[in-house]
Amino acid sequence: MAVKKNSWPIFQFEENKDTLYLLHQWTQIVGKVRLKKSPWQNHSWHVSLYVDAQGLTTGLIPYESGVFEIKFDFIHHELKIKTSNGTRDRFALGGQTVASFYEQLMEKLKFLGIDVKIHDSPNEVADPIPFHKNKKRIMYQANAAQSLWKALVHIQNVLGEFRTKFTGKSSPVHFFWGSFDLAYTRFSGKQAPEFTGQVPNIPLTVMQEAYSHEAFSVGFWPGSEAFPTPVFYAYCYPNHPDFKSAPISPDKAYWNEDLGEFMLNYEEVRKASNPGELLLEFLESTYDAAANAGNWDRSSLDCDFSHFNNN
Repeated sequence: MAVKKNSWPIFQFEENKDTLYLLHQWTQIVGKVRLKKSPWQNHSWHVSLYVDAQGLTTGLIPYESGVFEIKFDFIHHELKIKTSNGTRDRFALGGQTVASFYEQLMEKLKFLGIDVKIHDSPNEVADPIPFHKNKKRIMYQANAAQSLWKALVHIQNVLGEFRTKFTGKSSPVHFFWGSFDLAYTRFSGKQAPEFTGQVPNIPLTVMQEAYSHEAFSVGFWPGSEAFPTPVFYAYCYPNHPDFKSAPISPDKAYWNEDLGEFMLNYEEVRKASNPGELLLEFLESTYDAAANAGNWDRSSLDCDFSHFNNN
């Protein structure tokens, strides 16, 4: 019998960091267009992007003449824009600086009749450079972008399965361009203490609304210069003292004291005989820890719809 090939891609921060930098900046620009044109949703859910069959998309954004969509296509390595009027445009990702990407996108949106002006500077980034001034020549590597997207596709599927086991309020599985991570959040239904932390270049009122209710959040983060390790994370807000001391699995998962969350390195999941099963083990055990520490009403919130797949 043939051994089933593990299709989770090898993904390392150091090898991909230049392309990750560009994508972080570019997704901020596209995300800010969605932010400006979309009605506000709780916890800033109206700003995020979504994994799709070609890359990352805004989904439908309302505008004066209908709706439009902006998509990062990591198969053909293009940015695509299409409207409900049947008009569309695109440009290549290769060879772009942050400034040229910003200029081209704004120009093409205007040509398509989409009137939008965004805040010209990244959020959640220390010492931000305005988009139109960021002319650093950094190489876009198609294989790096595609590896990230392929990893996100697998992770999206596992988070989607995990999402089915909860009947309370929960978020979509979505990609936040500020923190540059794919995330999913569950809520206990109870209000939380007012958030008082600081996040670079983001208003405190936005963060207070985002963390207005007790939450458990999990996701994937591809790393940064300060923490160059792609990881899965799990945290709760408020961060109950008993959370970090709870037993979790798998054995390779660990508590990061500086960030106040559990982590599991992407590579540990990728090389497992069943990556999805190992990741689910991490998600379920950390949820158990958070819900028990926060005394969530699990009899009302937990469920299992897996048996409906056979009907």
